[in-house]
Formats: sequence, structure tokens, C-alpha cells
Amino acid sequence: MFDRKLNMDSIFHEKQEGSLCAQHCLNNLLQGEYFTPVDLSSIAHQLDEEERMRMAEGGMASEEYRTFLQQPSGNMDDSGFFSIQVISNALRVWGLELILFNSPEYQRLMINPINEKAFICNYKEHWFTIRKLGQQWFNLNSLLTGPELISDTYLALFLAQLQQEGYSIFVIRGNLPECEAEQILGIMRVHQQQRPRLIGEDEAQTSMGTSASQVQTDAGFVVEDEDEELKRALALSRQDMDVEDEEADVRRAIQLSMQGAVMSNSSSECEALGVKSSSAGEGQKVQSETLTAEELRKRRQAYFDRQQQQAQPNIPQQPDTNPGSTNTGSEEDQQQESSQ
Repeated sequence: MFDRKLNMDSIFHEKQEGSLCAQHCLNNLLQGEYFTPVDLSSIAHQLDEEERMRMAEGGMASEEYRTFLQQPSGNMDDSGFFSIQVISNALRVWGLELILFNSPEYQRLMINPINEKAFICNYKEHWFTIRKLGQQWFNLNSLLTGPELISDTYLALFLAQLQQEGYSIFVIRGNLPECEAEQILGIMRVHQQQRPRLIGEDEAQTSMGTSASQVQTDAGFVVEDEDEELKRALALSRQDMDVEDEEADVRRAIQLSMQGAVMSNSSSECEALGVKSSSAGEGQKVQSETLTAEELRKRRQAYFDRQQQQAQPNIPQQPDTNPGSTNTGSEEDQQQESSQ
């Protein structure tokens, strides 16, 4: 029985060096060190010469020809980028053909992606390979620390996602060269316990964690959770919503508390002033409507005086210095009783 780790190790995977992603894309597709930067540069120079000869047919003294000579190569640059023409010519050596995945001609064929052999994807100046080895699909992006297992059910979604992000996808047609990984994985399926990270990605786990949520069990073997990125985004979104909800609850509680205090004070004040609530029944009039402003002021003052006396019960009352007065209550109390 093959060791599971050796199954993964059998997959050839070139990691990113400089801007040589086209070289890595081709070698990961062919599963071996088939092309070097020198090989691809030779193909690019050959394409440049063919273009120059076609432009010269219009006259070497023409403005178009002189402008063409002044322009940099469209097939390569100093960073290591190579054009789709270079990749196409390199694959033609192995009898392989590129077909645009989203072209009307290919879409009319209604072919399930899992029935293909490989895809190469390009966005701006980055190329990478998605290839089937044995009965399983792998993302062989050179920016990853290793091959990434892709389930059959996720492959079509992954390709659709790449298209939405602006990638151009090409289907590989033809017989790919034999490789060790194809032979081993054709006998035994690979088990991937942990998803590879992007090269240079921080090794430390984030606060959200990426342990058990990255692994799922499917038909008796462990496969990578391809929706981990989506789940992480949703988890972060839910966390933000929880924080916002908690803050909103606190603000709402404070607001209700303040409103309750105001309503309680208002209710007590209204009772002291002899004002009836509007909920006492239809047809009852609020008594404050018949009171003058001066009477309201006096009743308010009487209410506050009683509140102060209740707060200081032990303070003896001062004797009345007015010999003509026999009442112990205040003038405001008398006015309140007479009005009631």
C-alpha cells in the first residue's frame, strides 16, 4: 500500500521564482522540468522575428515598420513574463492544443469540466495549471506552497469563480506525457489533511482559526474544504454583526433606561400637579389645561419642596415666625387643596 504522504510528494510542483510563472505553469502541467527560461526566450525571439518579417513585407521604410522596431517585444519581457503565443508554441512541441474555455465553440460542446485533462489559467501576467492526476483534480498554482486538492463537485465552481475574477482559461487537448504521479494516483486516491498556503503567507493562525473547519469527510476519505475562504469571510462578517448587535443592544438599553427615567419623573410630576394621564379614558380632559401658568409654577414648587423634605426627614422644621398664622402647611399646599 502506498503511503499517503508519498502520494502527494509524487506530484511535481514548481514554486514561484521571480516572474517565471509561465515556465512553472508549463512544467507543472507536463509534470517535469521540461522548459527553462532560455527555452521559452528562444521561442519568444522566434515569434518576434516572424512578426518582424511580416511587418517588413509592407516596406522596411514604412512608418509602421519603424514604429514596430521601436516597440518592446510583445512575447516576453525582462521580468520573465511570456505571452500566450509562447506557451501555445511550447505545448505544440508535445502535440498539445489550447482551446479557449469560454469560447462559443467550446461552450456549445457542453462538456463537463471533470471530463477534461487539464486547464491553464491566466490573469494579467500570472499563469497557473489545474490538472487531473489519476481520478482527482489539483490546483498546481506556483504561488502555493504545494498542490491543492480540488473535488469534482468544486471544479466547475472554481473555474466559474476564476472567470468572474477576470482569468482567461484554456482547455488542454492532446495526450499529456506520462508521469509518476499519474501512475500512483491512478491506483490510490490522495488524502490531503491541510490546505496549502500562499507562499509568504503568515504561518501564524488567525484569531478565527483554520483547524478542523478546513477538513471535511467525503465518501470515506478526507478532502479539503474548498469553501474555507468563503466560510472565513462569512465568519468575519458574522463576528462584525455580533459586535454591532451587541453595541446596538447596549445603546438601546441605555436609551430605554433614560426614557423610563424621564417617563417615571414625568408621571410622578403629573400626579403631584394633579394632571391626569390621557390613557384614563376618552372624554377626560387634562386638568392642566384649566390651570394658569402661575398656578402650575406654584404646584411644581410645592412638589419639589415635598421631595426635599422627604429626602431630609431628620431635619426639624423651623417654627413659624408669623404669629397670625395657625396653619403648618405651606401656602402652596393650601392652594393645591383648594384647587382640588
